[in-house]
Amino acid sequence: MAMDRVLACASSLATCHKVLEGPLLNSWLSVKDGLKMFVIEDKGGAIAIMLASLLFLGTWPAVLTLLERRGRLPQHTYLDYSITNFLAAILIALTFGQLGESKPNMPSFITQLSQDNWPSVLFAMAGGVALSVGNLSTQYAWAYVGLSVTEVISSSMVVVIGTTLNYFLDNRINRAEILFPGVGCFLVAVILGSAVHASNAADNEEKLSGATNSDKLGGKDPRNSYNAILIYSIIYKLTNGSVEPNKEALDKDAPKDLENGASAANHPPKAEAGTAEYLIELEERRSIKVFGSSTFIGLGIVFFSGICFSIFSPAFNLATNDQWHTLKDGVPHLMVYTAFFYFSMSCFVVGIGLNILFLYRPMAGVPKSSFKAYLSDWKGRQWALLAGLLCGFGNGFQFMGGQAAGYAAADAVQALPLVSTFWGILLFGEYRKSSRKTYILLGFMLFMFVIAVAVLMASSGHRSTE
Repeated sequence: MAMDRVLACASSLATCHKVLEGPLLNSWLSVKDGLKMFVIEDKGGAIAIMLASLLFLGTWPAVLTLLERRGRLPQHTYLDYSITNFLAAILIALTFGQLGESKPNMPSFITQLSQDNWPSVLFAMAGGVALSVGNLSTQYAWAYVGLSVTEVISSSMVVVIGTTLNYFLDNRINRAEILFPGVGCFLVAVILGSAVHASNAADNEEKLSGATNSDKLGGKDPRNSYNAILIYSIIYKLTNGSVEPNKEALDKDAPKDLENGASAANHPPKAEAGTAEYLIELEERRSIKVFGSSTFIGLGIVFFSGICFSIFSPAFNLATNDQWHTLKDGVPHLMVYTAFFYFSMSCFVVGIGLNILFLYRPMAGVPKSSFKAYLSDWKGRQWALLAGLLCGFGNGFQFMGGQAAGYAAADAVQALPLVSTFWGILLFGEYRKSSRKTYILLGFMLFMFVIAVAVLMASSGHRSTE
């Protein structure tokens, strides 16, 4: 009796499944067929997504700088960053790139993976390599010359070089009479940025000199004071080249941490941002030691990263629009989502490979590490993972906007010093207690960036998707 009931129940479930399966499946297919691939086609949508890109791309460098200043090794940070940066590209490809039915002129992401489009794929991957090397360079450049200056110089190079290349690659769809005055505003901004850096460096040197004088006025022998030894070492390095502080002297003269029995050299007291004590504390804590290192080294790294950043967008442009006619007849152009997947994949491979190498052969005075030490280093990992997501979505949004309005106009997102300078002041106390001259120059620099962004976005054109 019980078995009959079970069989009857199973039979009814099977009948219900057959009745529902057809309508549900057909409904899903009809909804999917009714959808279109998400492609931005109007100027307003392109500007909106480029502004979102500007916010994301201006924020992630501040997050990585925060970790470096807290002493986390850049190799560990960049390995975490690379993982989520690639994850963002996968998410974009499997969502935006898979919406709607695949069509001959707009194939879906999965469809394009099996097509003979390798020339465009190689362009996309070359752009990814350039961006990855550029990002890695800025990781060290931030420590040498500061977040604001690094972003000002490198982003301005992108706009001058990259925008010009993209303008001609896009068959001049952007309005030149508006576009190039915007480029001129960026040139003015970079000159002002250099002046800000020089003025702020002079302010910092004055603060450090004042700290040694106050030691003398306090009746202490500055040559036997822990802070004074460090200050004199910093000033000597600033004026005479790179000389490492005498660590034995520092440890000997440093007061002891009574709670942990450790030297205060390893546990410096908190200092107010903008003071000489803050500069000393920052140098002791950070993972990349830069006091006294040649400014030319830092600027050289910045200009190298600027060149890398200048070519990644034109390479991506070639990948999605095939201006050099490298694809075979009948092969559709790479959709922006597919190109971004290959672009980010090469970023991931280069970033992971180089940073595993740097674990064992570090540069810029960074300590050695190991892959095992990286896996066990959870301090600040969530911030590094967040930075990767911000950068990934920021780059994806830039390319989506550029495909619609022209990649030259999309280079407006390189005005990220507008955002990164805000974070530098808010989080790191950059320009705190600086001179009036520095503040005036800083204000003019930011004003020129606002003008540049407005002018470049106003030059947006329209690329046909037919």
